[in-house]
Amino acid sequence: MNAPGQAADMRLDKWLWAARFFKTRQLAIEAINGGKVHLNGQRTKPGKTVSIGSRLTIHKESLEWQIEVRELPKQRRPASEAVHFYLEDESSRLKRQQQIEEQRLLRAAAPRPAPGKPSKRDRRLIHSFTGKD
Repeated sequence: MNAPGQAADMRLDKWLWAARFFKTRQLAIEAINGGKVHLNGQRTKPGKTVSIGSRLTIHKESLEWQIEVRELPKQRRPASEAVHFYLEDESSRLKRQQQIEEQRLLRAAAPRPAPGKPSKRDRRLIHSFTGKD
């Protein structure tokens, strides 16, 4: 029996939006149609119903989540509450954290673009160094 405030079943796109994996339902629909979301190991459609215990695999950018649906909310809730709507596999969480750390290290090692236009002080230093007035 469902607790008060829970639906019996829910559309996949609406659940992904309510669980805050996607900012809008349209983005969720596009991801599902693009094959980025699998329900119980199968490609699916946005209108497919999910229920408690359904297994989802979600690919977003270079990250991947493997989760099990725990709650079917009536409406979108804050992110602090949305994390209770699913249970993520420990191996999935560790792999995702490792990918995030690798991306952070790559960004830190990447060359930074030169700053834009020199400031007035910088121009004065350049002129004094080159001997121009």
